[in-house]
Amino acid sequence: MSKNDRSWIPDAVDLDWIESLAPPLPPALAAIEAAAEGPGIPIVDRDAGRVLQVLAGDRRWIVEVGTAYGYSTLWMALGQPVDGTIVTIDPDRERTDLARGWWRQAGIADERITVVNAPALDAIGSDPALDGPFDMVFIDALKPEYEAYLAALTVRLLPGALIVADNVLWSGRTSGTRPAAADDANTAALRAFDVAVMADARFSATILPVGDGLLIGTWRG
Repeated sequence: MSKNDRSWIPDAVDLDWIESLAPPLPPALAAIEAAAEGPGIPIVDRDAGRVLQVLAGDRRWIVEVGTAYGYSTLWMALGQPVDGTIVTIDPDRERTDLARGWWRQAGIADERITVVNAPALDAIGSDPALDGPFDMVFIDALKPEYEAYLAALTVRLLPGALIVADNVLWSGRTSGTRPAAADDANTAALRAFDVAVMADARFSATILPVGDGLLIGTWRG
């Protein structure tokens, strides 16, 4: 067996080739990408979206922390079984109302996605829609609150549930390949989150260098 060439790192050409093999992007997802670009609304990278779609393939009860324009929500909904549901949390009703329009454009029935317009840590434990149980959680909201989101949700996870978190490489700052400001609370929080989950025996976890870094773990309970 030949050894991998560890000096090789996938670049934009490799990523473009992978994207060329994928099915055409649904118009609703393209519309969200276009709408988010101008005002700089944070959404996952398209390649991370495709990973979320695959991960959601057999997940029927997903909870998402951080909706924004509903881009990652839609990727997961498109990957889920037809009877799958998503509860997504975001305090910004203006953004989630726009998201609902794009979900409808993609043919996702309203009853499949429940929106909770409240700060996540306030909503979890108080809103019945978040009682669970869930078989997948996706976290992409306030970085200093990642650990608190996960702690609040673990009691609502089914055995074998997937946990996924975006931005865990934070453009190289969590690993130290790029410098972070001394007062950068996001970098410190994401690094602590990565270390905590990877060392937690209740999870079987890894980090994929996809987009801005996806942490993926299985909840052992």
